Amino acid sequence: MLEVSGLSAGYGHGSVVQDINLQVARGEAVALLGPNGAGKSTLLGALSGTLRERTGAVRMGGIDLCGLPSHAIVAAGLVQVPEGRRMFAPMSVEDNLRLGTVRLQGGSARVAQQFDYVYQLFPRLAERRHQLAGTLSGGEQQMVAIGRALMSSPRLLLLDEPFLGLAPLVVQEIRHALDALRTTGLTMLLVEQKLDIALPFTTRAYVMVKGRIALEQPSPQLAARADLGQLYFDLAKDR
Repeated sequence: MLEVSGLSAGYGHGSVVQDINLQVARGEAVALLGPNGAGKSTLLGALSGTLRERTGAVRMGGIDLCGLPSHAIVAAGLVQVPEGRRMFAPMSVEDNLRLGTVRLQGGSARVAQQFDYVYQLFPRLAERRHQLAGTLSGGEQQMVAIGRALMSSPRLLLLDEPFLGLAPLVVQEIRHALDALRTTGLTMLLVEQKLDIALPFTTRAYVMVKGRIALEQPSPQLAARADLGQLYFDLAKDR
């Protein structure tokens, strides 16, 4: 589904991420781990086209996405749920979700189908569809952010810290929804700080340190390492 080779990206004349190589198979959920400042969010921005200054190759289904603007990448099926939710606070839940259908093909019937799909996944949003997004709790706003991405019927979903700052009960609710998405075969790349969430949810994990991939390992093997905390320290020191 996704093949990244030799990808470098940054801001201005500086590269934050350098020579990134990674793959995500169709239907796979992969974790992208690493300490703060490792470049994980920058990498997602380069993949989704919101960060334009990038070199290398990003292919999805054999199509090179690197030369495409972000709206064309969305139309191709790669959609990002950004860190911080990025709600349009003065707009209703329903209107925020509708923004995700801009590149959706199939007319009003398809839009209605996607609304039904999102509201079944997050029943709380159906109850609050006419409520202003800015008045929602943090967890509800995260549901809107994920739902908005799903409205475009993505083939590959990039999730940037979806559990950041959320209460444990809300984490469980959103985790349940993502588990349901995984069973449908949706391909996902998950940036997450909580290893106890990321590793059981995914099949493989990449660890980023200082803008580079420092380690790739099956998630169960990484989770079983007794030296996981020390591993982070050693990788950062070696880099």
